[in-house]
Amino acid sequence: MVTLLKRATKIIEFPTRMDLKHIQAPVAEHLKRFEPYFDSQLQSPNRLLTLATRYVFRRRGKRMRPLLVFLAAEAAGGVGEASYAAATLIELLHNASLVHDDVVDETYTRRGQWSLMGLWGGKVAVLVGDFFLARGMEMALDGGHYEILRIVSRAVRDLADGELSQMEHARKMDMTEEAYMGVIRQKTATLIEACTRAGAASAKASGEAMDALAAYGNHLGLAFQIRDDMFDYTPGGLFGKPALNDVKEQKMTLPLIAALRSAPESERRALTRMIRLDPKSDATAEAALEMVSRHGGMEYAREKMGRLAAMAVDDLSALPESPAKEALKDLVEYNMGRTV
Repeated sequence: MVTLLKRATKIIEFPTRMDLKHIQAPVAEHLKRFEPYFDSQLQSPNRLLTLATRYVFRRRGKRMRPLLVFLAAEAAGGVGEASYAAATLIELLHNASLVHDDVVDETYTRRGQWSLMGLWGGKVAVLVGDFFLARGMEMALDGGHYEILRIVSRAVRDLADGELSQMEHARKMDMTEEAYMGVIRQKTATLIEACTRAGAASAKASGEAMDALAAYGNHLGLAFQIRDDMFDYTPGGLFGKPALNDVKEQKMTLPLIAALRSAPESERRALTRMIRLDPKSDATAEAALEMVSRHGGMEYAREKMGRLAAMAVDDLSALPESPAKEALKDLVEYNMGRTV
């Protein structure tokens, strides 16, 4: 790797961005075969369901979750038919959660395009999301992939639990770092861990390999979400200004939590009151950005992310050397260095 990865007790830095094709190389043929396999699992005689499904999956994206499943399986013993089922099940779960999130948040666009909620409304969106979940479960049961289904079912449970926990803390404006880490573990890390754990299970990995890949997925997921939350305070978009969408939605993320913890009590109370009473105003956004900048919120979040990323790399030491293992290491660098 180009980047120097330090031990988990130290900070990790990412001065370069890894090429995704290089990371995909050990399982490139499996990723290619995955596309028609995935499409074949979503056939339906219902015209509306077919239109909605095609719309959701019209853009293939980076296929990060199938990539994680296949790399974990390859690193643990080899990709098999069960690995394709695991990748499909998790991809269906992920997209079901996005569709349902748009309904919960009343979001009409996603990444600059109309969401399913925006085009067909909440009722259709909920039912399509339910179809994705049901189809994934049916496929796993038909193939006898019971352990993979158990892993993914736990992830679904954690996703719902994490969303509700975040809503509760948003109302009270009392999110601590410990509570935040618990929420992002359930909302983000649990799905990434499900990828690596299911991949290992599909390859019938040993207990040691399973534990190593599960820990890797958990630490990668936590670091990934912190990186995502940092984007909210980073200049971007059409006008080069931070989006501060989390503040507008009264979500307390690590940069703000860390800054509030370091700020004098009077400043802390004033800002939390502004967020509670008028979260969407420019004045609130500017006050939150100033707080994070003045009290080192981004620096703290970056350090925390780096430590978790280093732990993810360290987790892989239990696995034998292989191109897939190296790709998993490189994937840490790629995700921590991403700009979108």
